[in-house]
Amino acid sequence: MAETALVCTSHSPLMGFSDPGPGIRERVDAAFASARAFIEDFAPDLVVLFGPDHYNGVFYDMMPPFCVGAAATSIGDYDTPAGDLLVDRDAAYAILRHVLACDIDMTLSERMYVDHGFAQPLQLLLGGLDRVPVVPIFVNSVAEPLGPPRRARQLGRAVGDALQKLSGRVLLVGSGGLSHDPPAPRLADADEATAARIISEGRALTPAQRAEREMRTIRAGQDMAVGTSTLQPLNSEWDRLVLDVLADGDLDRVDTWTTEWFIEQAGHSSHEVRTWIAAYAALAVNGRYCVTSRFYEAIPAWIAGFAVTQAVSQRAATAHSVPKEVAR
Repeated sequence: MAETALVCTSHSPLMGFSDPGPGIRERVDAAFASARAFIEDFAPDLVVLFGPDHYNGVFYDMMPPFCVGAAATSIGDYDTPAGDLLVDRDAAYAILRHVLACDIDMTLSERMYVDHGFAQPLQLLLGGLDRVPVVPIFVNSVAEPLGPPRRARQLGRAVGDALQKLSGRVLLVGSGGLSHDPPAPRLADADEATAARIISEGRALTPAQRAEREMRTIRAGQDMAVGTSTLQPLNSEWDRLVLDVLADGDLDRVDTWTTEWFIEQAGHSSHEVRTWIAAYAALAVNGRYCVTSRFYEAIPAWIAGFAVTQAVSQRAATAHSVPKEVAR
């Protein structure tokens, strides 16, 4: 039976492109340093990474709710590392077979393309794409319509059950969230050119087209930093509620949450929290857990309610730090 631990983190393509304000980057860097030390102490043999996509690798021509990658390549957007992930193919297939047996419709990719939603946590937490074997699990968090959030909990439980059949130490990582509503396109109100891009043509963006797309997002973050943005504001109250529920292990409460509530309270891209729900649900299979560190800060310049959390099973918690929040 695998031993499991967890690190969940927000990501933002605007890190390094938009100034978050005095002292904020230092606090974020300290949170990541703590997470790296936690991971080094745990010494994982495998990382199971739940992450989203932003119309860079997965498109509406075939949009699955969940997909496991038996091979994966990072496209290197927003200066994140490009290249192949060190995917554990056998573990990916073992997880897939068990999840399907649990009546969860997970698809398979033998050529998964991932963006900063996967590459950034691998870079910041592990130092690169190929440092520890990984199983990448895509969780649709952007392309509406979406199923209810409870489906992410069900996925996570099935993945956690699958890990019971493996050996060694498995680090569960959820990447995304919290509250944010960046200028991501939505098919329901997209113009013809945008619809074509998010259905399939985004696969063939030229470097100039990708740079233009990234610059639009960077400008949106800069506008939000100075208070001139029309984007939905961050919601620290909602962010902390979600963090509290996950920390308490009250995951049945997730089943009462709705897709509409996410959007109303925290923006369309708050659905990336589904990756956290899945990771925490997978951890919970090993029994009650303890969040040993929690950082949170609302960062308008990065268009993100930004958090980093660490958790271990209660029986292992005494080997780690006392639970705490470093936040503003």
